[in-house]
Amino acid sequence: MSDPRAVARAVDALRRGWPVAIRGRDGTLRLLAIETADARRLEVFDPEAQAPVLLSAGRAATLKLANQRDAATPDSPVLVERVPWLDLDAATALADPQLDLATPLKGPFRALPLVSEDAAGAALRLARVAGMLPAFFALPGDDADAITPADIDAHEDATRLCIVARAHLPVEGDEGAEIVAFRTDEMPGEHVALLIGEPDGTPPLVRLHSECLTGDVLGSLKCDCGPQLRAAIAAIKASGWGILLYLRQEGRGIGLINKLRAYALQDQGFDTVDANTRLGFAVDARNFATAARMLALLGQHQVRLLTNNPGKVAGLEAAGVRVTERVPHKLPPNPHNERYLATKRDRTGHQL
Repeated sequence: MSDPRAVARAVDALRRGWPVAIRGRDGTLRLLAIETADARRLEVFDPEAQAPVLLSAGRAATLKLANQRDAATPDSPVLVERVPWLDLDAATALADPQLDLATPLKGPFRALPLVSEDAAGAALRLARVAGMLPAFFALPGDDADAITPADIDAHEDATRLCIVARAHLPVEGDEGAEIVAFRTDEMPGEHVALLIGEPDGTPPLVRLHSECLTGDVLGSLKCDCGPQLRAAIAAIKASGWGILLYLRQEGRGIGLINKLRAYALQDQGFDTVDANTRLGFAVDARNFATAARMLALLGQHQVRLLTNNPGKVAGLEAAGVRVTERVPHKLPPNPHNERYLATKRDRTGHQL
């Protein structure tokens, strides 16, 4: 039986620099996160200095490994041979593509046959859940406290989401709005819904808005998130009634810190897609089943969806919510986000 709380403990351990273990179908891996390790912890974890480095295929492509995996699946696992000069500093440079220009990599690197593939893939998913770089020192070995891939599935299981609070919340754009908060016992962030207008028997106009601290709060011009948020509230109010879902899935699901790392790569010339894959993440790691569960709890199973992203339509419908209409949500670009919007149009299928 899966234990979603075990994942919360594993995330805490990773962030503190402690080793964790994952038991897959084909074996168990003991793992030390490169991002939070130090030389002493690495020596204790791997006294013989033999632990290979577990990275993602997206990062392996950057390193030009001879037998790298298909870069079309950037979040699949690759195991890199440990050589004498591959100490913690060198591993940190391997893990973090922000450092590529400042830290020339020695190489060449050789990928090893991947043992415990199930556990290795789960390790990269666990890093994403923790908001950390997907890079570990990895050793085989049994561990009674090991978590399983099923535990990670349970941790991210949207069906466990529940309504925990609701209240009247006058906002700019609708003084009669109501806010509803959702969470599970283990997840650190709460998702919220803003209910606007009065139901009239028609499918609500719904906007799925992924959290963007830089755009929503700080007014970043690198994206269009802040203006989209405010325009969505206005559009829903003008439509008569609807729901804004504010989803705690920063950076398309990779977390705030990793999003800022992607920004640093964009400063080096990479677009948003390449920045995410160089970090070792999927182009879009969001879970739209969360939005579907929120809508179900609010009694809504058919919606008009305010979006330019066909992926959101597909994600909602795959999770059981019927999208009766896709309503475009277009805003003018600014000089700082023109390339970002062009990348969404040309590389992720947004219909701008």
